Amino acid sequence: MKLTRKQVILEDLSNALKTATHEGHCRLGLLTSVDGTQLCSLVLDPTLGTAEYWETPLRNSYYRSLTAVLPETHWFERANWDLFGIIPNQHPRLKHLLLHEQYKRGFYPLRPQPLVHERAEDTDRQFHFLEVQGEGVYELPVGPIHAGVIEPGHFRFSCLGENILNLEIRLGYVHRGVEKRLTEIPWTKARFVAEAAASDTAAANALAHAIAIESLFELEVPARAQVLRTIALELERIAMHIIDIGGIGTDIGFLGFSTSMSRLRGKALGLAQLLSGSRFLRGFILPGGTKPVSAERLAAMLHTCQQLREDLKPVIAILEENLVATERMDSFGKVSRSLAREFGLVGVAARACGIEYDTRAHFCQGIYPKDAPPLSVEQNGDILSRTRVRIAELWRSLDLVEKLLSETCAGATSTTSSCIELPQQLPPDAVAAGIVEAFRGELIHLIVTGEKGQIRRYCIKDPSSNNWTALSIAIRNNLIADFPLCNKSFSLSYSGNDL
Repeated sequence: MKLTRKQVILEDLSNALKTATHEGHCRLGLLTSVDGTQLCSLVLDPTLGTAEYWETPLRNSYYRSLTAVLPETHWFERANWDLFGIIPNQHPRLKHLLLHEQYKRGFYPLRPQPLVHERAEDTDRQFHFLEVQGEGVYELPVGPIHAGVIEPGHFRFSCLGENILNLEIRLGYVHRGVEKRLTEIPWTKARFVAEAAASDTAAANALAHAIAIESLFELEVPARAQVLRTIALELERIAMHIIDIGGIGTDIGFLGFSTSMSRLRGKALGLAQLLSGSRFLRGFILPGGTKPVSAERLAAMLHTCQQLREDLKPVIAILEENLVATERMDSFGKVSRSLAREFGLVGVAARACGIEYDTRAHFCQGIYPKDAPPLSVEQNGDILSRTRVRIAELWRSLDLVEKLLSETCAGATSTTSSCIELPQQLPPDAVAAGIVEAFRGELIHLIVTGEKGQIRRYCIKDPSSNNWTALSIAIRNNLIADFPLCNKSFSLSYSGNDL
């Protein structure tokens, strides 16, 4: 998506964003910077399927925090402090998000020039947990190393008896410098790093990267490649929704169900391998198109997809028809619609709160928005609602993949390439974005080029960045035993946040 650029002065930024997002029909995609001397806002207009890139010059490294007016910016402002040294004065809960105590004071990895802060406390790397006080209140620390196969994250519970009063989440343990690395390598190699930002979202990351690069070149991708990209994106959604729904069964103690879902996820990954040669769809989507796929493979995929649907029907029915399972999820881990809007929730978490937003219905990606599937929306904002949204999306993704495979098989040539050669040099002084509905929600890749066509800034906004706050909200006033199930119902990415 080629972006419209706009200059907004700092004094007007807060009101302009509030007007566009709260009073208008736009939403804030991300808030970042290029080199620490400005704020860059990506304002999305789902109604028109367009976006604006707002540049706001900074006079120094301090500005008045936007969080009080726009709560959804609080996560972005914390990241900008770590990466650029930009201090949002009067931020209600300013603490480091990505860089821990072992990093040197004054180290801001995405700021080209050294920065000296006037106040010593602005370089303090200590993480200060919120302390909940009162008779009988105690803290329960969990992580960052966990007993299961899970990435590192620290959860600090403040509890009264078994009741959770507050949850503080500390991430950043797997920060790898992905965004900085993407500015250092040739853009022709960047796709390998971009799609590895979160390994369970390889297809969506690869697609967002490809869309951004193609937007810079104003390139139109062949229709066949758009269909294959859509199939890849939906296969990733199918595989991840299967394992996430199965994980709900694990945390309820419904082990027969979860074991069956894990087995069926293997069949979905087999579909991905038939399409791309990789069970995780690595290296399939690339700028200009996709790798070629033979008609024989597409025919085999269609048969396997139909078989997967039939295998899933009785297994998912076990969960939906079991009163013990549904009652265990009903009314637990709730997020209100109003808070979901304030904190900018996306994906399954948002649609479970009644928010009708899916980027497939608004922004160009694959065959979308023209042939976007119907929205799957629930109203209660609890674990059961999130599970029902996932199940509904699973069926709709299967419907779509079967339809596309049937049509593609009918008109396919066996090994026709679906990729276009691109120039070796990116356009200078340009900005573009790729917006994709990953299985977790709105995923954004933003690219800003310099005067010689080099990548000055590559920003990735994983949908988890919008939704981690919702987990802290949802678990309040629930029991400690509810946390694993609530956590699984959000299915957030540690590495997607800790880029």
